[in-house]
Amino acid sequence: MTTPLFDSVPGFDQPIAVLKHCHDKIRKQLTTLQNLLGHLAQHGNTDDARQAAQAVLKYFDKAAHLHHDDEEQDLMPMLQATATGADAALLATLVPEILADHQRMDQAWLTLRPELDAIAAGTGTQLSAEGVASYVAAYQAHMSKEEGQLAPMAKRLFSAQQMEQLGTAMQRRRGIAPEAAAAPTPAPTSAVPVHDAASLAAMRIDYVQRLLSEQDVQRDPIAQFETWFDEALKAQVSEPNAMGLSTVSADGKPSSRIVLIKQFDERGFTWYTNYHSDKGRQLEQNPHAALLFFWRELERQVRIEGTVVKTTAAESDEYFNVRPVQSRLSAIASQQSAPIADRAALESNYEAVAAAIGDAPPPRPEHWGGYRLQPERIEFWQGRRSRFHDRIVYTRGADGQWSMQRLQP
Repeated sequence: MTTPLFDSVPGFDQPIAVLKHCHDKIRKQLTTLQNLLGHLAQHGNTDDARQAAQAVLKYFDKAAHLHHDDEEQDLMPMLQATATGADAALLATLVPEILADHQRMDQAWLTLRPELDAIAAGTGTQLSAEGVASYVAAYQAHMSKEEGQLAPMAKRLFSAQQMEQLGTAMQRRRGIAPEAAAAPTPAPTSAVPVHDAASLAAMRIDYVQRLLSEQDVQRDPIAQFETWFDEALKAQVSEPNAMGLSTVSADGKPSSRIVLIKQFDERGFTWYTNYHSDKGRQLEQNPHAALLFFWRELERQVRIEGTVVKTTAAESDEYFNVRPVQSRLSAIASQQSAPIADRAALESNYEAVAAAIGDAPPPRPEHWGGYRLQPERIEFWQGRRSRFHDRIVYTRGADGQWSMQRLQP
């Protein structure tokens, strides 16, 4: 009998085998985690320790959760739709247990993750022996349950078509295009990719980094926003100061765009723009607006609603005068949101303004200045697994005091 030179990886035409292969990789990472614990005690944070921590983080931050999604969003729902009699009765107990296992393992991972982050970065040597033992034991018991009950049932009950359906869903979750039967290559008709409904429906990311509890947040939502904003800066979030601004016209038609926040404090959230722009005209007609910050790298968003007022002329002057000269000239040259013939005409306007002003400081035009949204409602959203997100909202009362409430996801 010939021993293969390497372990073969099953294809997605064998989805249950792929799930078992995932379990095998989880076991290897759990072994790495256990070995790391001993290595740190004997040798400290060496290059090997950092590489091991990075490998464990990479797997359990991404691949393990794809595996959980395979089970939660496809395997178990398909089994529940197919099983009858004793199988259905078993699933009625087994599925809640598996979902609860996933939640417990997620919580345990959130405890271990900061320690592994520090080890991977070379700044820490602490790794909880109790945390590792609990995490490993929970995963091992969980996988034994699935391999002993869930997988055999799927093999027994699923038709070939159902196996194909499961494998296709698992491929799409990983961004892999399912193989299609060979067919003549049609003549190209468009360079635009076609996104079928099934592919779009399968596009999702599970959020696993953090949780948000009432004990975590501050009593003052402005202080809480400052904390999250500082964390976004430290995490090197791309443009953490970018926010969606939604306004509504007098006839009730909404409009959204991205603007940059320039200041926030107890008075509100401030940005600057052309008062004659679409958003300026809408705010003149209807001063109620909403802001949205989305910090993807932290799996967080902040929603802010309130009434908008203009900043003082002195505040607008102060900010305008610290902008780059080219930006000040652009604010003078552009009639924001108004139609123009072409780019050349726009450039011509800019050159004319630059020539007229010369070396003098560009003055702030009266139609350009700041807006400040005075918040009445601020919601902090932290992404969690399986769309079971954390949401905490602050509402300002008539007395100016803030109250806090958890919302369902």
